[in-house]
Amino acid sequence: MKVLVAVKRVIDYNVKIRVKADNTGVETANVKMSMNPFDEIAVEEAIRMREKGAATEVIFFSAGPAQCQETIRTALAMGADRGILVKVEGAVEPLAVAKILKAIVDAEKPGLVIMGKQAIDDDCNATGQMLAALTGWPQVTFASKLTIDGDSVEVKREVDGGLQTVKLKGPAIVTVDLRLNEPRYASLPNIMKAKKKPIEEKAPADYGVDAKPRLELVKTVEPPSRKSGVKVASPAELVAKLKDAGVIG
Repeated sequence: MKVLVAVKRVIDYNVKIRVKADNTGVETANVKMSMNPFDEIAVEEAIRMREKGAATEVIFFSAGPAQCQETIRTALAMGADRGILVKVEGAVEPLAVAKILKAIVDAEKPGLVIMGKQAIDDDCNATGQMLAALTGWPQVTFASKLTIDGDSVEVKREVDGGLQTVKLKGPAIVTVDLRLNEPRYASLPNIMKAKKKPIEEKAPADYGVDAKPRLELVKTVEPPSRKSGVKVASPAELVAKLKDAGVIG
């Protein structure tokens, strides 16, 4: 079975986000970028599947600027076979990514598509669901355990009430959550090998997709600063202050 994994280049989760002076977005110049953490988990799971013999080939896909090649190389160093980079300048919205993925799915015929449940930059949590709608494939989201059973996929997913186990008949789409696995670090030999692994470069037009954003970002602002707290001497004083603040009647 061939496995397709979607990865996204985002601002590293350790970096403090700064809003641009003109409020047109967040600052990305000279800022450390890395693979979306949820996508790292998807990468690790796909590689484990190949190591167990459940997957015959693992392909990574990313859409974005030329620098996304670094993100794909990171995934290749973890143990995948090849990558596909669709170059897009500027913002790439979930629907455009889903349409490109649909075209790649039609060309590559994977048995499983895995991706993070959401990206930490926009928190959309929409690409997997949109891809399922475009392909007509079964999907499961927020996977915390994934097991291949012949041509079926059994997934344990996290829901508000606890855990739910779902079995899908492949081909299928799975979005993964934090507790699925612990991503590995790429070894130096694998990093060197990754430099020789093929990355196919494409444009959205090659797949008949218009990646022009449909949404206009009007303004980006910092969240309001949190006011300092106040110590109270008694429950009665606490109630009085809450009444003054209009929290309680």
